Amino acid sequence: MAGGLAALATGVAAWELYGGDTFPEFRPAFGQDGLVTNEWAFRNPHRPQAHESSDWVTTSGSLFAVSGLGWTGRPDAGETGSDSRTADDSAVFRLVSRRRDFGSVAVSLKVRLLPPIVTARTPALDWDGAHVWLRYHSPQELYALSFRRRDGAVVIKRKVPADDAAAVEGGDYTTIAEGRCAITYGDWHHVEAQAVNTFSGVRLRLAINGKEVLRTVDRTPGPLAKPGGVGLRADNSELWFGDFRAHAA
Repeated sequence: MAGGLAALATGVAAWELYGGDTFPEFRPAFGQDGLVTNEWAFRNPHRPQAHESSDWVTTSGSLFAVSGLGWTGRPDAGETGSDSRTADDSAVFRLVSRRRDFGSVAVSLKVRLLPPIVTARTPALDWDGAHVWLRYHSPQELYALSFRRRDGAVVIKRKVPADDAAAVEGGDYTTIAEGRCAITYGDWHHVEAQAVNTFSGVRLRLAINGKEVLRTVDRTPGPLAKPGGVGLRADNSELWFGDFRAHAA
């Protein structure tokens, strides 16, 4: 019996280690005000005009620094060019860490959102708002934890590569938890998102202002049991954020 319990404990420990629990804390800082990086730099990384960040990659939109905070800019749907001076394209904002070693992780940050807008290219949709990314492997494979949507829902989704070539960004979303929590626009809020490997799957948790609003276990995570990046997504929404921290959970 003792041997069986020891074997079980070893199996659980192996599962936890598979998630990559040990990694350096990630606490990116914003120094000088101005453009940090943008989609143009992502597409033109070797051009001398590219604004590149050692911490972040912006695959769509623009990331600015203002007084030590991260900012999407006032979202629009224009071409950024190298410096995002006339447009930021942040109506579709996608930001991910360069690091991809975050396994069992807790991400915390403070956020401020303004009411969602629309552009000629980005009409109003229920999921307009802001979301934390965990276990980011690619635009087609990640967890998205939505902490403020236009429709007032909070949602945890899994995205995996799609068989259908017409799928948006080549991936399919599956909702694995949903609730209601409409935080106020224009105010600062605290958000925490977790992905933790357990014996039964990946435990996902979303808390807002110290209150847990969603918790679930993805029992069929597949490759999403492995470490990945962390990041933020915003749709038709002006987002400010600060005190971003990712640490082992």
